[in-house]
Amino acid sequence: MTPKHEKQEFVTVLVRDPRTQKEDSWHSYIDYEIFIHTNSMCFTRKTSCVRRRFREFVWLRQRLQSNAVLIQLPELPSKTPFFNMNNPHHVDHRRQGLQEFLEKKKWDSSLCGPVKGDVCRVLQDALLLSDSRLHLFLQTQLSPEDMEACVSGQTKYSVADAIHEFASLNRRFPIEDEERKKGKNDADSDSESSSSGLRPSDDSISCGCKASPASEES
Repeated sequence: MTPKHEKQEFVTVLVRDPRTQKEDSWHSYIDYEIFIHTNSMCFTRKTSCVRRRFREFVWLRQRLQSNAVLIQLPELPSKTPFFNMNNPHHVDHRRQGLQEFLEKKKWDSSLCGPVKGDVCRVLQDALLLSDSRLHLFLQTQLSPEDMEACVSGQTKYSVADAIHEFASLNRRFPIEDEERKKGKNDADSDSESSSSGLRPSDDSISCGCKASPASEES
């Protein structure tokens, strides 16, 4: 008799592809692609890709910490006036720090790497994973203001609606699409569609893995 093996959950996160974006005629900023692939039941979508800038990470950490005051969150890479977006080393150092924030342990900029300590792993902590802001940050292109409105119930669409709508506009993952089609073929053809019919405005969710429009930035 073959023993049953429980399927081990995993969350793979990659912070990559830094790009310079024009905010206006005088200002530019760097944003980063966040790629998620998981089999965790905590996530609405098993594969997703968004772009976020540093100050959106700062907002996320502040919100997560305020809702989980007893948890020691990893630090973000320090914001320094000497940061030069034209310096590949500076940009990659920040990218590594952002990935460490999501994936591993506390980032120490003086050591240029993670340090040991009793610090939670953001994508493995049950309390943090219960915060809808984290999922909207990782799986939609909503601005911080729109994420707050959605979580507060001030939008016509729910958190799950926003995530599904962004995914429907971001067809980059044929494997997941194929799995979803396979599931549909097994279902009764007379069954009703589960689509919410949500159509948020372009100001809320952008199409594809592109930078948020400058008008969405705080």
